[in-house]
Amino acid sequence: MLGAAAVWLVLAQGFVRADDVIRAEVACSRQTDLPHVRQLAFDGDPQTAFVSAGKVAAGDSFTIRFDRPVDLDGIEVLTGRGGKDRLVAGALEVSNDGKSFTKIAEFKEGLARSAEPRKQVRAARVFCPSAGDEPLVIAEIKLETPARVERFKYPVEFVLDVSQAPEMKDWATKAIDICSRAYPMLNEELASDGFTPARVIRMAIRKDYRGVAATSGDRIVGSAAFFKQHPDDFGAMVHETAHVVQHYRGGGNPGWLVEGVADYVRFFKYEPGRLGRLNPARVRYDHAYRESAAFLAYLVEHYDPRIVLKLNAAMRAGKYSD
Repeated sequence: MLGAAAVWLVLAQGFVRADDVIRAEVACSRQTDLPHVRQLAFDGDPQTAFVSAGKVAAGDSFTIRFDRPVDLDGIEVLTGRGGKDRLVAGALEVSNDGKSFTKIAEFKEGLARSAEPRKQVRAARVFCPSAGDEPLVIAEIKLETPARVERFKYPVEFVLDVSQAPEMKDWATKAIDICSRAYPMLNEELASDGFTPARVIRMAIRKDYRGVAATSGDRIVGSAAFFKQHPDDFGAMVHETAHVVQHYRGGGNPGWLVEGVADYVRFFKYEPGRLGRLNPARVRYDHAYRESAAFLAYLVEHYDPRIVLKLNAAMRAGKYSD
């Protein structure tokens, strides 16, 4: 627990899109100075950086873990931003089991680099043996490896609040893990020129919320009562995360299409085959949710494979019209 309000910061993860892609996850012993989220340390851009909340303390660490061993030829970690906040005293360590770490380099002027004979690595970390006067700032982790390790193209971090329902912590943590893994897919399916998705998403599980779940901006709320009764319905939270990605402004977009797009990425991309049966005698394209999702899938298959992208871009830009 990270505070008296029972708020946990949950680590966001990448999304596996192919069997040969290795997924990474990142963790830090310190909280995040939002919006400088942890995934920014492995996004391929040294101009962005993870920044910790508060100064470095003795024993602090920042760890990157892989879902299976990586053949590593070399690794480099750059700290600091704009010539400031460089790590002065620190070690770069690796682990072949994700538990026991061995030092392979020390930081000098904010940089640690190692190029040793190839070894299999499950995790690497920055370890701080002593306290400092600055926050921990990880600008970029660079790997030399023949493996396809997926960087965080859409960095995100979820902030979870279960202060009203602490018994839902384990469920909500799993929900956030699932939504985090789906986040790259959601952004690819709903991409448009010039759009930068949210890097911080706040999710609360509340006892006083009477619906299922809802989204406003980058905030998601879910019903503790509903998810206690439906613990396998993680797709509902993927649907809400899709609303965060949609980021529509104004009231000119039809509700059936807004919900239809969110359910399309849920039922035809995240959990295909779970849409369920629709009654052809009663179904309408504008009934929203599953029915509109099925309509969109029909259009994608028979008329235009980019129709959802086009509709999403129009609604995001406030240019949709019937």
